[in-house]
Amino acid sequence: MGILPRLRDVHIDLRRLTFLNGAGSEVASVHPHTVTGGVAERDLEVRRGDLARALHTAIRDDVEFLFNDSIDTLDQSGHGVDVTFHGASRRTFDMVFGADGLHSRTRALQFGPEEQFHRYLGYCFAGFTMRNTFGLSHETVIRNTPGRAAALYAAGDSDDVHAFLNFARPEPPFDAFRNPEAQRDLVVVDFADAGWEIPGMLAAMRDADDLFFDVVGQIRIPRWSSGRVALVGDAAYAPSFLTGQGSSLALVGAYMLAGSLSDRDHAAGFAAYEHGTREFVTVNQEQVREEDAALFPTSARALEQRNDMLRNLSTMPSAEGRPAHSALTLPEFMPMT
Repeated sequence: MGILPRLRDVHIDLRRLTFLNGAGSEVASVHPHTVTGGVAERDLEVRRGDLARALHTAIRDDVEFLFNDSIDTLDQSGHGVDVTFHGASRRTFDMVFGADGLHSRTRALQFGPEEQFHRYLGYCFAGFTMRNTFGLSHETVIRNTPGRAAALYAAGDSDDVHAFLNFARPEPPFDAFRNPEAQRDLVVVDFADAGWEIPGMLAAMRDADDLFFDVVGQIRIPRWSSGRVALVGDAAYAPSFLTGQGSSLALVGAYMLAGSLSDRDHAAGFAAYEHGTREFVTVNQEQVREEDAALFPTSARALEQRNDMLRNLSTMPSAEGRPAHSALTLPEFMPMT
């Protein structure tokens, strides 16, 4: 695609992944690839915005983009798909591809309500940015208690860190999806009695203008196309962030879709796309089961088993000369009583 050099330029060089217990004491500190099984020379980690920017830059001179609009209706006919946009315009296209994420409106319009395709994995999460008052650099710190996790993720030497709060919940809160205040309330209630740096994280979340709240789930749908409308990426087969394969699946799926349509009509092309891609999707989705995420154990027993495994991994050198991480484990950064 010609974007590899650009992605290498914005690669996040994460060097340390530190796990803490409920009291804020270190359980283990490892290189991220020790946990993920990645290979430093081959793997690339980039921010979602940087990936979108690279893709947009590569095709912006050849593709028409309509920003700040959305689809209201889809009507198929023999000659194409009539699309009515929220901005009131109406146009006809040969084909429509829904690449609009886990909560795809295109999928809802053409295939039905999300609930029938959504496989909930038992967790909700909130992500946002906050001030890096912790001295973190090129590292992630995760504090776990059963069913709850709080993480601080410093992509570089920035003044900001990415904050992340994850909690187990029996049922998905679909009613909160479009209500930011309800989302914040859910998180605050669940972490109300938590210590460590979490009170400050909750306060920062209240003021954050970039809050991203969602459930951890997958999309499993029997068919990825209907007539001249096809789905790709999370809209068709979201694997959940627990697999770490969302962006990769979306890019592979788009590549397979384009190749399948290059010398076929829409019906044969969509069939070839699904035939050539579904097994790969299934393998990635099967990496996780409900409430079975190693990063977020839901019971004390599972958490201790996870911690024992981490202690047995190759750990980082001693804390000497590592002020960034050690700042989080000094007594003055422990929860106040």
